[in-house]
Amino acid sequence: MRLTLPFAPEKATKCNCSICRRIGGVWAYYEFGTVNVEGHPEHTAEYIWGDKTLRNLRCAHCGCSTHWEPLEPEAGARHGVNLNNFDPRLLEGVQVRRFDGADSWTYLD
Repeated sequence: MRLTLPFAPEKATKCNCSICRRIGGVWAYYEFGTVNVEGHPEHTAEYIWGDKTLRNLRCAHCGCSTHWEPLEPEAGARHGVNLNNFDPRLLEGVQVRRFDGADSWTYLD
């Protein structure tokens, strides 16, 4: 499976909700359909939870969490890509904001 970003992100989010905390993801957001995802769905496994609006995807071979996407994309929908799957140098120029998805649902910075 391979993800190709349409452009390098300037900002990303690190969330502390129950799933993001376990995954350890650093999420960059893109308009749905602009990230090229090769090998999906045949090489991915999904996890759907909570309000059942998003599917969290991981590589079916290595188990790494790769991205999330809306179950029913609408105009303006976006998906999140886990930047930890890319060369660490990509994160050097990215402002990573901390988000309290576990409690207040607000940014902590």
